Amino acid sequence: MDELARHRLIKPETPTDLVGNRLVLIARKGAEPVVIVPGFPLARLVGAGPLAMCDPDSHPAGRYAKASLVKLGIWRNVERKVASVDDPLVAVKNVARGDAPMAVVFATDALTDPAVAIVGTFPSDTHPRIVYPVALLAQSRNPEAVKFFDYLKSPAARSVFRKLGYVTPTLQLDRPVKRR
Repeated sequence: MDELARHRLIKPETPTDLVGNRLVLIARKGAEPVVIVPGFPLARLVGAGPLAMCDPDSHPAGRYAKASLVKLGIWRNVERKVASVDDPLVAVKNVARGDAPMAVVFATDALTDPAVAIVGTFPSDTHPRIVYPVALLAQSRNPEAVKFFDYLKSPAARSVFRKLGYVTPTLQLDRPVKRR
């Protein structure tokens, strides 16, 4: 969004942080919850592994996960157990099929498969803010674009976003994620 604004490709008064997301630890359904705090024993919990997560060099979910694990002081303990995947949904499927005991993914991805459970939520101060902005394009002349933009910010749309696991302006980032 910042890059679009620098090039004046969006209407300057319209950028809005529409929704956010949370970073979570998942395991197979029925697994015990964990408290994610500095130094928590993720390497022991993963056992022989692997810990599925996106590649920190090529995917935002991986960058958020690595940042959090570094801040929690446990990256060096789990780095060799990480199985890098291309997409958080692949990490979810790895856990659902039993190919990985745990994964670090976005909450919205975790909620897509009933075979997995969110066992912990990473504190929001351990990684960059996960936010999805929206804005109107500067050159847009489509009157429907303004209507859709307004709808996305409406209570009706916020309700849909919350059901899908997104954080909306009325929810706190550190509140635990629950399956709906």
